[in-house]
Amino acid sequence: MQKELRLSGSGGQGVITAAIIFAEAATACGMNVAQSQSYGPEARGGASRSEVIVSDGAIYHPHVEHPDIVLAMTQAAADKYAVDLDPATGILIVDSELVPNVPQAAHVVSIPITTLATREIGKALFANIVALGAITRISGIVPLDAVKNAVANRVPPHTVEANMRALMVGYEAAEK
Repeated sequence: MQKELRLSGSGGQGVITAAIIFAEAATACGMNVAQSQSYGPEARGGASRSEVIVSDGAIYHPHVEHPDIVLAMTQAAADKYAVDLDPATGILIVDSELVPNVPQAAHVVSIPITTLATREIGKALFANIVALGAITRISGIVPLDAVKNAVANRVPPHTVEANMRALMVGYEAAEK
């Protein structure tokens, strides 16, 4: 089994942090992982993407070429980073209120990620963890408990409780 994920948005949305947490959870489960990121020169507002390859075997090429799952947190990210999603099996997860024109994909999951973070946790800052919860459920690659542990180990201690709530909000929102 090898799965390729691409998380994309704009700088400041936390997609790189979410990808790192997902990669750490997969590593803790004994999987092989390659994680990389790319962002524009702007610290906030520029294009941002992070990629994770998870495999139970060797990973020979550390860059995502044909993602199985793409998360798009903005319209620009959807337009730029969903183009090479597998047309037959690819899953596109979009923030429904920030991606009004959803690109074609075999499977589209539309969730109001940022709105849920604001309404349920109190800050849009938690949108990346809401998205991580959705990715965890939709992908089925890494168990929820492993992601919870990775979140708890990565976020500042005083934010663990809010991040756990955000993770569960996303996980539950992805229920079909």
